[in-house]
Amino acid sequence: MSVLITTIAAILIFGLVVMIHELGHFISAKKAGIQVNEFSIGMGPALFTRVKNGTRYSVRALPIGGYVSMEGEDEELEEQPAEEEAFAGQAPQAEQEKQGLPFPQVKVWKRAVVIAAGAVMNLILGFVVLLVMFSAQDVLVSRTIAMFEEGAPAQAAGLEVGDEIMAINGRRCFVANDIIYELQRSQDYTADFTVKRGGRILQINDVHFDAVQNGETATMNMGFKVYAMEKTVGNVLSQAGNYTLFYGRLVFRSLMDLVTGRVSATELSGPVGIVSAINQAAGMGLSEVLSLLALLTINLGIFNLLPFPALDGGKLVFLLFEGIFRKPLPKKFEIWVNMVGLVFLFGLMLFATFNDLGRLF
Repeated sequence: MSVLITTIAAILIFGLVVMIHELGHFISAKKAGIQVNEFSIGMGPALFTRVKNGTRYSVRALPIGGYVSMEGEDEELEEQPAEEEAFAGQAPQAEQEKQGLPFPQVKVWKRAVVIAAGAVMNLILGFVVLLVMFSAQDVLVSRTIAMFEEGAPAQAAGLEVGDEIMAINGRRCFVANDIIYELQRSQDYTADFTVKRGGRILQINDVHFDAVQNGETATMNMGFKVYAMEKTVGNVLSQAGNYTLFYGRLVFRSLMDLVTGRVSATELSGPVGIVSAINQAAGMGLSEVLSLLALLTINLGIFNLLPFPALDGGKLVFLLFEGIFRKPLPKKFEIWVNMVGLVFLFGLMLFATFNDLGRLF
């Protein structure tokens, strides 16, 4: 039963995240007057299709993604295989009524909006999921110090009850989790604090923390606790927005840690690791599932905006060149660059899956 629940939860989460992403491309393409040939949920053979207003809407057999096919976006997608059309039970694509312009004929800025819209929708979904999660919670956590443990070094260094923690080591703290995250990254259990006290911004440097030995590993003991916030509409909205920023920066900094070598590549996780995380979250309750969903969709949004071939960010770079030089790059060059990017991303996914299997077994 546990495996079944995990499988269903994984399909629903992956399906929702991808569907929202593709929906962003679809809605913005329609608004920009681009001919959308197909909007598909899932991959593989079509289980159901319907043509309306010049667009084929499809549900496909494999719940592992989806896509939006726009006229002229990619030369290799302009013609659909005859056997797929026969399976779908619809007229060939050529007979489909066209109600928009081909993608390359639309202004560059409109195409850029269409490409970016998928990632933007993922970020919006993350905010909405966090909004639902915090609306259902009884307590919201602030960044204001409520009490110190007896003899806490942080208090001796100059922190006081009532201080609102604004930044640690020069990095803005959006939510209480930022405090833990930044302190874990500090060296020698020492950090510089920026706090708001009585309406004034103060800098308190070299705040030291005790280390607590837990077996062979040592962890930092903050030595203080923070206040709960009053649950109001404004605070719920603020918390959802701040956690969206927290997750977004967490994703970006995690990628930077991989690039700079601060975190080993063996820590990289793929689909198997995500399913394992969903399994753990499902056992902890709805709140953990929603938190993981928010992290995954924000992760997809940030990752897709990276200026890398085959990603939406890479396509935005091509459009930037076209906007600057008033001429698109050769289509064959764009296709080859994207193919190289896809091969790299596929290899990266295999490597991450190998890591996941190694941790699993």
